[in-house]
Amino acid sequence: MSVGGSARPDLLGRLGESARSVWAKHDRDSDGWLPLWRHMEDSAAVAGLLWDQWLPVGVRRLVAEALPQGEPDARALAVWLAGVHDIGKATPAFACQVDQLADTMRDRGLEMRSARAMGPDRRIAPHGLAGQVLLGEWLEERHGWASARTGQFTVAVGGHHGVPPEHGQIKALYQHEELLRTPGASNRVWRQVQTELLDACAEHFGVAGRLDGWRAVRLPQPVQVLLTALVIVSDWIASNPDLFPYFPEGAAHNDQDRLAAAWRGLDLPTPWLAEEPDGSARGLFTSRFELPAGAEVRPVQEAAVELARDMETPGLMIVEAPMGEGKTEAALAVAEIFAARSGAGGVFFALPTMATGNAMFPRLLDWLNRLPGVVGSRHSVHLAHSKAALNEDFTGLMARTGRVTAVGVDEAAPAFRQKLDERHRASAELVAHSWLRGRKKAMLASFVAGTIDQLLFAGLKSRHLALRHLAVAGKVVVIDEAHAYDTYMSVYLDRVLSWLGAYRMPVVVLSATLPASRRRELLGAYAGQASTGTSCDTGTPDAYPLVTAVPPGGEKPLVRRPRASARSTTVLVEPLVDDLDVLASRLENELAEGGCALVIRNTVKRVLTTARALRDRFGAENVTVAHSYFVDLDRADKDSTLLRLFGPAEKTDARPTGRHIVVASQVAEQSLDVDFDLLVSDLCPVDLLLQRMGRLHRHPRGQAQEMRPPRLRTARCLVTGVDWTADVPAPVPGSVAVYGRYALLRSVAVLRPHLDGEAQRPVQLPADISPLVQCAYGERPVGPEDWQEVMKEAAEQFERHRDDQAERAAVFRLGDVGKPGRPLFGWVAAGVGDTDDTPTGRAQVRDSRDSLEVVVVQRRGDGSLATLPWLKPDRRNRQRAGVELPQDATPASFAARTAASCGLRLPLQFSGETMDRAIEELEQLYLRKWQGKDSPWLSDQLILALDEDCQTQLAGFSLRYSPEDGLEVTRDADD
Repeated sequence: MSVGGSARPDLLGRLGESARSVWAKHDRDSDGWLPLWRHMEDSAAVAGLLWDQWLPVGVRRLVAEALPQGEPDARALAVWLAGVHDIGKATPAFACQVDQLADTMRDRGLEMRSARAMGPDRRIAPHGLAGQVLLGEWLEERHGWASARTGQFTVAVGGHHGVPPEHGQIKALYQHEELLRTPGASNRVWRQVQTELLDACAEHFGVAGRLDGWRAVRLPQPVQVLLTALVIVSDWIASNPDLFPYFPEGAAHNDQDRLAAAWRGLDLPTPWLAEEPDGSARGLFTSRFELPAGAEVRPVQEAAVELARDMETPGLMIVEAPMGEGKTEAALAVAEIFAARSGAGGVFFALPTMATGNAMFPRLLDWLNRLPGVVGSRHSVHLAHSKAALNEDFTGLMARTGRVTAVGVDEAAPAFRQKLDERHRASAELVAHSWLRGRKKAMLASFVAGTIDQLLFAGLKSRHLALRHLAVAGKVVVIDEAHAYDTYMSVYLDRVLSWLGAYRMPVVVLSATLPASRRRELLGAYAGQASTGTSCDTGTPDAYPLVTAVPPGGEKPLVRRPRASARSTTVLVEPLVDDLDVLASRLENELAEGGCALVIRNTVKRVLTTARALRDRFGAENVTVAHSYFVDLDRADKDSTLLRLFGPAEKTDARPTGRHIVVASQVAEQSLDVDFDLLVSDLCPVDLLLQRMGRLHRHPRGQAQEMRPPRLRTARCLVTGVDWTADVPAPVPGSVAVYGRYALLRSVAVLRPHLDGEAQRPVQLPADISPLVQCAYGERPVGPEDWQEVMKEAAEQFERHRDDQAERAAVFRLGDVGKPGRPLFGWVAAGVGDTDDTPTGRAQVRDSRDSLEVVVVQRRGDGSLATLPWLKPDRRNRQRAGVELPQDATPASFAARTAASCGLRLPLQFSGETMDRAIEELEQLYLRKWQGKDSPWLSDQLILALDEDCQTQLAGFSLRYSPEDGLEVTRDADD
């Protein structure tokens, strides 16, 4: 198998009988096996193809810049490291594990004790670490390298199982040389075989003549990470027996035929080769997005495109602009320019929640279908969150429907080696590739929309972290709703930004309301200044809208101050007594001529209490509830209903003609394009209150809003959830628990000119957004003199909480980028192990206790189980309501998937000690036929069975569920 394209002898031809006998893979079921030399060739060949056809240009460029001869050196190094990554299997500690294969090696002079005789000492020499040590010795002894220079190269071998070795592990292995080579007469044979294999690899993979030139190289740590990740991917592919059959079957294959068949079977999509768009910003936006008739490109969109074109080296861009100004479209336009200039091979769009990720995914697909370089070609896409497989837009990609195809390596051999049907190539062929759908591989797809957790995981010390870095290091990263992430999450985000800056991968950050201090932190983290004490000060704390950018390693940010668009909203802000009767009477008065009101509460309990009171006054049909404690299908239906009823005028087909009230939690303040006539909001931090105001008069409805009821043609926000009569306004306890007293008091203080008496003035959007936010989050005292003692006490409590968040987040946070040449030894030491995209993993990057997730079904009167009875049909009109779920058999795939689509995250009452009790009770409904590979949708899920009235008891609480109100939880009186 020729890796470099020349006619050099194959690897086998360079080896003697003893070296040929070393084995690498064994299948106990079939007794098939693979010799080490063959796996070396397979892995190296895969690495070469990945380098040539799959790695983004920017990744290859970063590695090439670290080596004397650039790209040729970089490719040769990647191929060689992949080829030698399993050299540690040429040791007694590994080879002794399969008796018949070990006996063959013994017959060739490679003596070794049995695995039982070696005992637990074998654990000191895992083959990755053993390979790192052997390769380091070979570089020193055969090529004169200094020991201090070998680790930066050999760590890719030592870390190819996901965890780079620690110094203590390396030292321990050096003290047990018998695990590397059997003592006595056979020691010489072992040394000869190890040297022979490494010499042959150096010659065959084209690095023998390059090693002298690499002795003085200092590999940057980001390059070490990327090489390690490439070795991991190459090993995983080359270890798949469906692609690379084991002996004896695999022995019959010609080298080139073996590789060609495997590569066809894998059928990986190629990376995006972005073409920089020319022409005007208007032309760019018109060709990429569906602009309404007569719509103009927003000034902030033009400024973002102009700044991206002015940047010699793409870097971090922060776009701050009001709600509804088209920041998403601006980010995608900038991503196109940045990708063309940086060599990025894709885009990752990070959003705060699964709901916002689901909403973004079809928008991403629409953009891709208009994108030059994508249309007519084939690229991988992914929806990255824990419930992506339940999203119908995403599952459509896996169903071979229309223009979009799923390709897998798990099909029958003849099928997966055929070319794709040409009729699927009419437009952009967006592929949910099965090999790229695994938990550790999904982010390697070229185009990804997902939750911010997926990005934050790149800052969490965990197994196979290098793969996450390879994923983000090859993409333009877009971070939406940057204001939504607290101190705990920001600790991880800032560290990830520092690594992205080191990878020189562009980032676009979007926010409507970003404090100037947070802007400086983001810029400094990316530019590598976070740990130096220097500051990326833009000098424009109150400018708004604002577009700011800094190149990797840059110091002085580039700034654009676009004018605000013609869109502006005047919002009258008024305090409202926190009383349900007062609220109902006020709404009755305001909606006397009809209209749509949005009431946002800070806790689900307040949402449900408010909804009950308003239904008594307005009728149940005129009050809608939205919050996070709905099962997944109901939550998605709620979002689509809100968009259908209250979305943009041109997309709304059923806006209520009378009066209607939506009572919602914070789910209504993020990324939902909804438009209301009146807003009532619990007090919250001022940036979030402004976000909520962005749902007021969001879209024009007639000239001067004449299509709205006369009383509601001026936008009005009523602020409640506060005891306004207290000496210092006192927010309700639930709001304090969510946001903290300090942020709420500063919010009230900066809003006073807009709230107080006859002198009050309206809030002007967008003109007042930045002054309010910067003042609320600044360091100067705000509020009357007689508030200051209370404010000081709240500030001290806030500082303690913030310090605690930062300290706890730092426990498992990845270290900063080390000096060039320093090996990645111990890179993820004292980490979280294999924890990843699971409730526990998400809790590591968010300041939240472990949440308990259940699948909700209904138990009928006869004891049978079924899916919930009100579910709507799916897109193919298949009935999902009341589908029977057999308890003594594996449910059919459709029934199981429908049940799994009714996942529900239980509230915080079920955390801590209560969680253990709840799990114990839930596990009493254990259905053996629902577990294991036969039922992947329901395996390992906790099942919450509601009775015919949709009620149950759990861990001392009564639970009631309805599609109208979601989950209601009350504590049992006797518990």
